Parts: sequence; structure tokens; C-alpha cells
Amino acid sequence: MTAVALTSLICALAGSWVCAEEFNAAMNSIAIPDLRAHLEVLSDDAMEGREAGSRGGRAAAAYLSQKLAELGLQPNGDADAYTQTFERGAYRNLLAVWEGCDADLKHQYVLVGAHYDHVGYGTRRNSRGPWGRIHNGADDNASGVSGVLEVAEALTLLDPPPKRSVLFALWDGEEKGMLGSKHWCANPTVPLRDVAMAFNADMIGRLRGNTVHVFGARTACGLRRWTSESNPSAELLIDFSWEMKANSDQFPFVQREIPTLMIHTGLHDEWHRPSDDADTINYEGASVATRLLFSLVVQAANQSSRLEFRKESRSESPADRERLEQPAVPRAPRLGIAWKTQDGQRSGVTLSHVTRGSAADRAGLQVGDRLLRLGEQEVADESRLGAAIWAASSPATIVVERAPGEILQLSVQLDGEPLRFGFSWREDMAEPGTVVLVEIVPHSAAFLAGLQVSDRIYRVADRDFCNGDELGQLLASLPSPVPLLVERSGRLQTVVVDAPSVP
Repeated sequence: MTAVALTSLICALAGSWVCAEEFNAAMNSIAIPDLRAHLEVLSDDAMEGREAGSRGGRAAAAYLSQKLAELGLQPNGDADAYTQTFERGAYRNLLAVWEGCDADLKHQYVLVGAHYDHVGYGTRRNSRGPWGRIHNGADDNASGVSGVLEVAEALTLLDPPPKRSVLFALWDGEEKGMLGSKHWCANPTVPLRDVAMAFNADMIGRLRGNTVHVFGARTACGLRRWTSESNPSAELLIDFSWEMKANSDQFPFVQREIPTLMIHTGLHDEWHRPSDDADTINYEGASVATRLLFSLVVQAANQSSRLEFRKESRSESPADRERLEQPAVPRAPRLGIAWKTQDGQRSGVTLSHVTRGSAADRAGLQVGDRLLRLGEQEVADESRLGAAIWAASSPATIVVERAPGEILQLSVQLDGEPLRFGFSWREDMAEPGTVVLVEIVPHSAAFLAGLQVSDRIYRVADRDFCNGDELGQLLASLPSPVPLLVERSGRLQTVVVDAPSVP
């Protein structure tokens, strides 16, 4: 999907409250120099590793409060300040609001957070060594904080603002047990019931293999599709993890049954070590991850209705994912032949193998026969023969040439049911209106089109469907070729499947 098409899609999904050009300009304001500037300040030795309650932690809070004020965001902490203190005043969350434009929806909030603390000089408890040296935490989590600041700045460029208000939260004390986010959830500065959705950016600075990890996509129905449709880069892959761990500031919100997504680019050797410095950051990758976050925040802030938390997400695991995506048991061949094209052969294919006991064997086909016709279709393109076999009704009439001039017409009782498109699927209860492909039959129309097991189908010929039954009805009724909107690892693409016609 092109960047222009994606921008138009996001604006359409967000209710067209702002023009695509303005949205694109705001997206493009998320720039590497700005990300780098914030990150280098926060991960400088002068911040002494930003341990919660330390001199460096207070210095980081002062810098971030100044940046929130410069953006014109409303304070949302204690006594009309940006800070919310806790632990007897030693620690401080930083909170600011960009008010929404809708008279009703602005009283709901999309929370966008990242923890700004790190582990200071490092100890045996919180460092992977060596201890006693400054741990600058460039990726963990100066990268996430820098991304949140860039999202905030991009939002201020939209006129009008999004419909819901956006609450920016920079947490303290995450490295000591998510203390900042836990404290806020217990002492919220806006009614907790008014938080429509929460985002967490934690370690987004080490993109590798063009892959962003997204946690929490099962906390509300349709979040995987929603995230894929917000993917700002045709090259970005998204790994939708089914893990639900108490490992960062998204977890207190999950515990309170608020739909939540965390953006993450993965652990690495520098994590919780003094070597997690600014010069190890993939700034281009951080900008891509931040743009994904911005797109998601815009969508969440403009949805006409709130997403409902999926309680099942609390107990789902990667093992459940494996069961859902487990490939189907391979089907037995319908005809049971192998073939080759001989040089100079005008049409048809020559059978090079007939499986004993197969439909072909039972019908009397022999090695060396030249297959000319299957049902109503002439065998003019050997690459399409497999698709024709899988789509054919049974019994099928087959025409072969056994010897020069000896033409035979045989009736073949094909094994199994016809499968016109050559794929089958399962439904995912967390993603209504989509299916997960669990079978791609070799040599079928789906196989030739390049579909793969675990692909997800979102639309058929620009039409939505409610469930697998409706998808089956659509596929049976549409003329070929059929364009499918397919998601593979968070990337959308249109795959055209040229299935044989059915009489």
C-alpha cells in the first residue's frame, strides 16, 4: 500500500476530521533530528542514569516539563502543575493534556505514556553489568520518551485537534516496579472510567529486521487490523505478540481492563548495561516506530465509539496463538499425477507419474498420456493445471492422447471436495470480519498468487465480510480474478487470485 493510499485510509478511518495533506504534514514533522536531540539530552552522562528519586531523575523531569510547556499542553498534575509526586515527594510523574475538539468526546482520554527513569549507576539487582557506572538508558527508555514528545508535537499541528483529548504521561519509577503508572492508576488525574485507550512506548530505538513488536493487540476486538491499517511504512513488519506480562507500564491499565497497546523494538545486548548509549540508537527506525504510534493515537482519538476490553486477553498465551495458526493437515491429491512439458509440444502436458490407487489410476490414466483437456478447460498452460484440478467438479471428463492420433475421453471421480481458490481458514474471535489462512494447497490458485499460511484476509473485491461463512459465499459468487486485501505481519497488500471459473 502506498503512503498516499495509507494516509487517505487513516483519515477515512478517523472520520475525515482533517484533510490528508494536513495529517501527512503532521506525520512528517516526526523527524530524526528532533528525536535525536531529545534522546541525547536524556541519555547524557549529566543525567546520571535518571534513577527515580535521584538528582539525575529530577533533572530529566525538569527538562521534560519544559518541553511539555513549550508545546502548549495543559498541565494535568498536582495543583495545575505538570508533576504528580509520590513516594513522599521523591518521585514524579509528568502529565499534560491536549484537549479534543468534540464537545462530548473531549471528556474522554487517549493516554500516551513512556517511562523516563532508568537505573542510575546500576546495581546487582537492576543491572546486567558492570555495576557502579552510569547507565544512560538511551533505548530504555529515552527512546520511548522522545517518541512521545514527537507524537505530542505532531498532534499540536492538527487543526482541528482530534475529537478525544490526549493525555501524555511520562512515568517515573518504572524500573522500581512500574511505580509511576501504578500510582497514577490508583490516583488518576482524570477519571479512570474516561480513559478510552492507553498506549505505552518502551524501548523503540533499536529497530532490527524492520520489525516492531506490538503487545496488547488482543485487549480489544479488531486491534490487530486497526494497527495494520495504521502502519505508516510499506517496509515495516509488525510482530503481534500474545504475551501479557507485567513487564512495563501498559500492565496496570490492562489490569483495569482498559484496551492497551505497547510499542517495542526488542531487547538487545546493551539493555540494562552502561553501553546503552545514544550512539547505538537506530534513529530512522525510531522515527518509523513513532509514526506508527502517532497514527494509532490519531485513530484512537477519533473513533466514533469506544473499544471494549476483551477479558479473554488476560488468559491468552503464545500457545493459543500456535493453535489458531497451526497449519491444516495437508490434503490428499485430487487426481494423483505429475507431469512435464515436452519440447515442441503444441498443447497439453505429458504425464510423468500416476500414483497407484489415485483417482487418475482408477480412471485408467497412464504414464506417457498427453493430457489435453480437464472438464471444459483446455490444458494450454501447465502452471494453471493444478488450479484447474482443485477447482473441478467431480466426476470430471478428461481428454488424453495416448498414442499419436489416439484420443481418449475418460470420466474421473476426483478425490475430495473442490477448492476453487485453494485455501482454507480459521476465524479469530479477537478479529471479527477477518480470517487466518491455515492452508494453501500446492499448485492451487492461492499458491500461484503467492498467498501464505498465517496471512489474514480483510476484504474481498473491496467488500467487507462478517465471518467465514460470509467470506465463503462471497468467494463462491464473485467472477475471477478476485482481489483480496491481505495482511501479512502487519503489512497490507492486495493479492489478486485468478481462480478457475466454475460452470
